[in-house]
Amino acid sequence: MAGISRDDVAKLAQLARIEMTPDELDHLANELGVILNAVARVQEVAGEDVPPTSHPLPLENVFRPDVVIPSLTPDEALSGAPAQEEQRFKVPQILGEE
Repeated sequence: MAGISRDDVAKLAQLARIEMTPDELDHLANELGVILNAVARVQEVAGEDVPPTSHPLPLENVFRPDVVIPSLTPDEALSGAPAQEEQRFKVPQILGEE
């Protein structure tokens, strides 16, 4: 059964420069003990045939070919804009910038 002492928590708090009351140290020692016990249980279940992983599902990047395809011309893109200026959308100023 894994555990962490109040002194261990106090040392970690000191290293992290976190001020903790005695009640907080006691409470956190108990909470960290519960977490360590849960991790120990998982390690008991995971056998040699279970590879370590950081995520329960396999993660893969989805790539597509970078192909140039026909797109809107600036005039077509701006055709429905209420206001435009120099081939750009013109929006009302919202900040007091000059």
